[in-house]
Amino acid sequence: MDPSRVEEDPDGPVRITVSPLDRPPLPDIGAQRDKLRPTGQTQEPVESPKIEDTKRNEDVEDAPVRRNPLYNTPSTVSFIGFGSDNQLKRKTLRKRGGGGTEKDQKTTAFSSTYSLDSDLDDDDADTISKDEITLMFATHEKIPKKDFRHEYEASRDVDSFFSMVALELDIMETSLHGIVVKMVVGLLKEEPECSAEHALSALFTHDSVHHFNRTVQGTSQTEYGSVDYDQSWICAFASMKNLRKRQVSIARLNHPRNLGETSQEIRFIIIVLAPCEEKTTRSALETARTFSTLLHEPEVRQELLDCRDKVEFMNLLRLVELKYSKVEEAGACAEDIGSTESLASFEKPEDRQGCPIGKGVWNDIKRRAPLYFSDFKDGLVGRHTLHKLISATVFLYFACLLPSIAFGTLNSRNTHGKIDVRKVILAQTLGGLIYAMFSGQPLIILQTTAPLALYTKIIYEMAHSLHVDFLPMFGCVGLWSSGFVLLYALVGANRIMKYTTRCVEEIFALFIATTKVAAAIESLIHDFQENIGPECGQNVTTSEGYGNGDTSVGCQLDKALLHLLLLLGTVAVGLMLYNSVHSPYLDAKKREFLADYSLPVSVILNSFIGVYVFSMVGLQRFDVQTGPLFELVELGSLTSTAVVTSMGLGFCLSLLFFMDQNITAAIVNSPAHKLKKSSAYNLDLLVIGIINGILSVFGLPWLHGTLPHSPLHVRALADVEDRVDQGRLYSIIVRVRETRLAAVLSHIFIGLSLLLLPSPLNYITDPVLNGLFIFFALISFSGNQFYERLVLILTEQSAYPPNHYIRHVPLAKIHLFTFCQVLQLAVLCGLGLSAMPYLEMIFPIVLLALLPIRHRLMPLLIDPKYIRALDAAHTDNH
Repeated sequence: MDPSRVEEDPDGPVRITVSPLDRPPLPDIGAQRDKLRPTGQTQEPVESPKIEDTKRNEDVEDAPVRRNPLYNTPSTVSFIGFGSDNQLKRKTLRKRGGGGTEKDQKTTAFSSTYSLDSDLDDDDADTISKDEITLMFATHEKIPKKDFRHEYEASRDVDSFFSMVALELDIMETSLHGIVVKMVVGLLKEEPECSAEHALSALFTHDSVHHFNRTVQGTSQTEYGSVDYDQSWICAFASMKNLRKRQVSIARLNHPRNLGETSQEIRFIIIVLAPCEEKTTRSALETARTFSTLLHEPEVRQELLDCRDKVEFMNLLRLVELKYSKVEEAGACAEDIGSTESLASFEKPEDRQGCPIGKGVWNDIKRRAPLYFSDFKDGLVGRHTLHKLISATVFLYFACLLPSIAFGTLNSRNTHGKIDVRKVILAQTLGGLIYAMFSGQPLIILQTTAPLALYTKIIYEMAHSLHVDFLPMFGCVGLWSSGFVLLYALVGANRIMKYTTRCVEEIFALFIATTKVAAAIESLIHDFQENIGPECGQNVTTSEGYGNGDTSVGCQLDKALLHLLLLLGTVAVGLMLYNSVHSPYLDAKKREFLADYSLPVSVILNSFIGVYVFSMVGLQRFDVQTGPLFELVELGSLTSTAVVTSMGLGFCLSLLFFMDQNITAAIVNSPAHKLKKSSAYNLDLLVIGIINGILSVFGLPWLHGTLPHSPLHVRALADVEDRVDQGRLYSIIVRVRETRLAAVLSHIFIGLSLLLLPSPLNYITDPVLNGLFIFFALISFSGNQFYERLVLILTEQSAYPPNHYIRHVPLAKIHLFTFCQVLQLAVLCGLGLSAMPYLEMIFPIVLLALLPIRHRLMPLLIDPKYIRALDAAHTDNH
């Protein structure tokens, strides 16, 4: 077996790798009679064979290999150097078989010996220092997880551990040697014939590196087919001669420790010692398999981190062991894993059976109805769950309320007050509550968006040109659109979205981010033009300011500069706190707290600065209209021409709802989020159609799933685990609390915020809202590979991140793929942000056209195997 090769696991995404590290010291190139025999435990000198006997020795060495090739793999390491006569010489380090019977080889698993064949002269002047370089020989081999249902020894291993209670919690030691010494000393209290020195000698390599000799560690497959090590735990094992019985110790470290490559965030260490004469099923390797299986799931390790004492820790281990021992629960676990991998699937097998009309919606209801009670319970039960619920609720409150104020101001300006801030907040409350209570995927967050605001402006201009009232035509367009969306849901039209790939999703996500940045910059430019432009000297009237009545205002550079200052301040403070989880300051819990509340802290702080610190500047606040909130639109006042026009506008709008909702749902349901509950695309689309139909009747703005709020909602309810790859720190989601409570509570508070109008909500000024838009745009770049590949164009090649597609795809093809995405993004931005209303109307159609472009045109330009590597499905953001 090739030592450098890691076998793929055909059975699933999780596997365990055993890595024996037998290191031969670097030979002295001038000494012919260097004699080494390193094994997993001892180093003994052996007689070096002569060169002419190489063939005979190779035959002898191959004999045990033929008996048991798994544990004896022949290999050589050659050294090239110059002898004292300045002639190039060769020295070969040949691996010998372990010898003995196959039973002996299994007992001393993975041991190996080396002999030295030399062609160099005897001059000792030309040598290489052993202290400078150490060669490490490592083999990686997949071993199966322990089957607790059928392997009786697995449960006995756990029972033996419970009888020993060799558990160390929150170890403060910083060095690997100190941690292991503390664990070993506790293990060997009842082993008088074994000393800690002997145990350390068996566990560690005999060189200056001093690392574990044999280890078991979890690995998983990344989205590009390569191996990702699970760096939060490691199991070291060894066999000892004088040991009477097996000994197991588990240690939980107080803080993550960097123990070297593939072990840079270790929180759990397992030590297994077994007698050399122990039978195979009770060997050190088999025992290590047992406890590695117990800790291989990230969710289990997260719960173990939350345990407060040894009793709770041991009880949880017992529950995990019982879970693996029961056939029913093991089958349910496998089903959960399978559902996690298929959540993003738009077409379920059962949806193809029977009458297609309404079949998908009915199957979604059947899948989600049994989970409805748990959707509320999961927001209350569990360690740190209440903290996560509160932080997610606060985050959603600000993340939904502030854009509602911003888009309410924009809609009020575009419709001359027909749709104002109050109506947008009311629509957000009603739509958000209905969706959170009755949707299939409650983690999706609804909002009115920039494209919808632009579409509202188009309808206002069309109504003016047709000489009809705006609100009746707005309601008619919304009803037509809702009808089309309901039709899409009933016939299962979202099956077409199975052709949506990461390429399309990331183009759309970057388009949304671009619209937010464009809206903020447009508002900033407008403020500069108003306060320092050519027309600033003219008299303008203000009704919302700090003065009484209308005032005459001239050029005011301070207002424009304060707008820029507050915008940048909102972005800077928000990003600094949001990224504090990767900071070395404070402890992990405090950093997580700052990140969870980064948005409200940034908004409140900069609003205080704008209103009180710079009170003399007098920033303008948004207006609040008076009048009834619930008022039915008069559809009977529309002409037949207006109705037909509304139908055309409604069809284009329905495509926008269809694409935006399904792309957002696909990103939320991606495997990287580790969701356990089934998706429900048809039911979600049905609920969207009903919500927008209700809102249209009352002349309230429409809603649909939005980015990046929806994936940020998932992350706010998630526990994450940090990992390091080639110096790059990244996080993976371990588990998500799939609850409806955060969305329900936040939208109740949003509804109560109507009582805070106009004051104090109008203290939140336009600069802060614009900074909020840019903040959301910037944090949405995280994990977006389209954006990462754009950055590569300006990055020196030696500084490229360790992304696997860089190693699998030629750089020219990477840039060509990125260029194709840039062209598509440019077309979307040109249409979606166009000042020409009729171009904006065809934007949803162009968005739908991204699917055939990805599957028909791009394969003509780039080899499909490279496209598969660049456009892999979402897994971990790595």
